[in-house]
Amino acid sequence: MLTGSVKEALRLGADGVSLHINIGGKEEPEMLADLGNISEQCHEWNVPLLAMMYPRGENIKDPHDPEIVAHSARIGAECGADIVKTLYTGDIDSFSKVVESVPVPLVIAGGPKTNTDMEILQMTEDAMNAGAKGVTYGRNIFAHSSPEKIVEALAGIIFKNQSAKEVASIIDI
Repeated sequence: MLTGSVKEALRLGADGVSLHINIGGKEEPEMLADLGNISEQCHEWNVPLLAMMYPRGENIKDPHDPEIVAHSARIGAECGADIVKTLYTGDIDSFSKVVESVPVPLVIAGGPKTNTDMEILQMTEDAMNAGAKGVTYGRNIFAHSSPEKIVEALAGIIFKNQSAKEVASIIDI
């Protein structure tokens, strides 16, 4: 369900617009119609669009299946998204195929709270090595005992091409 327009977002000072789309559920047709509508508005107003494309719903058996993730992400790009947020498939080889199949930059979702700091650092390193352009983490930062340190460590991986092991000392792993 849309709660506003691109024009309204601009009036409120937004620099971009984001839309969450589930591929594989009963709400998919309505969500894709919303994506098309918002994409058209974004292009009209020259506003970047982030499409959060998730394989989710009664028709999805494995939301991390690389073919399904690639299909979902590609739909976002083909509907006009400038950048697509999607699930990490779990390994470099499969996610690199997802990246190759999508003509716009991909960023990964953080998913559930990880059990260890090294898990989120390694996932970030692997996703970046597979071709992701960044990460969009929530609870793995906000629920961290030291959000500043985990962000510093993640920035080392994303912007300085450091390994998870190299940045682990920042958060005392």
